[in-house]
Amino acid sequence: MKHRILGGTGISVSEYALGAMMFGAMGNADHDESIRMIHTALDAGINLVDTADVYSGGESEVIVGKALKGRRDEVVLATKFGLSMGEDPNQRGGSARWIRRAVDDSLRRLDTGHIDLYQMHRPDPDTDIDETLGALSDLIRAGKIRAIGGSFFAPEEAVEAQWTAQRRGHHRFRTEQSPYSILTRGVESRVFPTAQRYGMGVLTFGPLNSGWLSGRTDPTSGHRNAGLGRKMFDLSQPGVRAKADAVRKLTDLAAEAGLPVPHLAIAFVRAHPAVSAVLIGPRRPEQLADLLAGAEVELGDDILDRVDAIVPPGVDVNPDDFYIDPTPPITDKRLRRR
Repeated sequence: MKHRILGGTGISVSEYALGAMMFGAMGNADHDESIRMIHTALDAGINLVDTADVYSGGESEVIVGKALKGRRDEVVLATKFGLSMGEDPNQRGGSARWIRRAVDDSLRRLDTGHIDLYQMHRPDPDTDIDETLGALSDLIRAGKIRAIGGSFFAPEEAVEAQWTAQRRGHHRFRTEQSPYSILTRGVESRVFPTAQRYGMGVLTFGPLNSGWLSGRTDPTSGHRNAGLGRKMFDLSQPGVRAKADAVRKLTDLAAEAGLPVPHLAIAFVRAHPAVSAVLIGPRRPEQLADLLAGAEVELGDDILDRVDAIVPPGVDVNPDDFYIDPTPPITDKRLRRR
């Protein structure tokens, strides 16, 4: 398993990272099997495990904590905060009040003394980024976390965070976590260049695009797709038809290259120079085994050029994919009227 340095932190991480979103009630509720999967990933050379407080209401963090018993020092442990953890409106966001509680809750569930990478799951428009970075910097000085990052930050939000850290003397975001696949290349145009300009590492998720690049005959069916917005898989939608057409061409290309479609898809993501690690998020052991089998696949320029011909750089094949644009629409009329 090859390694890269994460965002100038000096921390070496494997190019494959294990995403733990599917461990717990949201995916695999069998704790013992999930723990064995984490051990399998570590034994294969993965050293970065990424979870979040919100995944299965904290259950994912509990599972990860159990799995790392006796192996904690081997692992770069990442988790996230910021999405709602209850009905109380103060149990979310980027306020110092919530961050101080959220990190202690995560440390308890993970059963560890520190978190290597603590990420803000979404930007919080209601909280001054200065307050958020100040609270996170305090946690670094207290030894509870080692480095901080963002997720789903638009380029302008990432720049604001970097400049605020510099002006106010805070620790700065070292990473950005974004969705990225052959079918969702929009982040190549602004998000990745912004991260590179500020020396930030990039963790990517969704390399199989919610099953579209899993190699299934019918990518519109499947366990995970059942819980997603049906518009993403409705072939009456032009964007969905465009994705289906692209997948057919990519499937033919993978066959010519002698590769399973998932191996082509993940190797493509790993090939981008901005990417530090690609998160894989299996639910079952056989899925993990299939993904690990492609860890050594490298794509030559000829294959990458042919991918570009199918899906041009910087293009999202289906603009309606629900997770592509991190900027919410303006629904409050007062924000757009004099």
